[in-house]
Amino acid sequence: MFNRRALIGSSVAAATALALTACGADDASEPTETGGTVVVAATPVPHADILNYIAENLAEDAGITVEVEEFTDYVQPNVATSDGSVDANFFQTEPYLDEYNTANGTDLVTVAAVHIEPLGLYSESAASVEEIPDGAQIAIPGDGSNGGRALALLADAGLITLADGVDATLATEDDIAENPKNLEFVPLEAAQLALSLPDVDAAVINGNYALEADLSPAEDALHSESPDGNPYANYLVTTEANAENEDILKLAELLQSDEVKQFILDTWADGSVVPAS
Repeated sequence: MFNRRALIGSSVAAATALALTACGADDASEPTETGGTVVVAATPVPHADILNYIAENLAEDAGITVEVEEFTDYVQPNVATSDGSVDANFFQTEPYLDEYNTANGTDLVTVAAVHIEPLGLYSESAASVEEIPDGAQIAIPGDGSNGGRALALLADAGLITLADGVDATLATEDDIAENPKNLEFVPLEAAQLALSLPDVDAAVINGNYALEADLSPAEDALHSESPDGNPYANYLVTTEANAENEDILKLAELLQSDEVKQFILDTWADGSVVPAS
């Protein structure tokens, strides 16, 4: 039986601690002198993989050095970028960034769209969407933008219906017009979603955490987003003061290069990660 109280308690406590850290961060309002070295905060898969490919194969010819600092959550990379501990980060979508900036009073900006990781619905007990039982517990991301994205995915799968005119990036449970299976939604920190699979009937899992758990949206998901016209590209992000930094712009150009697009296609041939354009 799913110990919802214990898992949610630990997830909320972690998220609260991170939020407090974020709110206490000093925003770096002056441009960073990168000196040819760009330090980037990133989640491990696929973001750090892509950056390490650039560091090992493309950066030298572009006249820069790329150093990667890995993080396993969705808050600390923004904290480190805002306070100047790193020059940029690479892990998030624009809706998530907008939500973060609003909540924390930061001025982080997108620099380059790189790739899309289709969000997926996974289950260890159901082999199809139709097999998800009445009253099932569905774990979804606990942050607003990804939570809304998860509800939009469940609506696309036919499990729920959202009210007309609802912006999927802002949708909440209050925006559910129809829930014929009386599904129960369990909001968790994104990093906990794959770990929750044994204890819930299904979970909507962010692409990077699915990959870390050896799950493929194309092969393992009961239902996943289409990459075509998908608005949830993952971006290179920096501060407003660093938006025109020459070294960061060089990195942005490499991230959008044909070489990196081909690396993405070759490495994630199943469509788990696709170039943004």
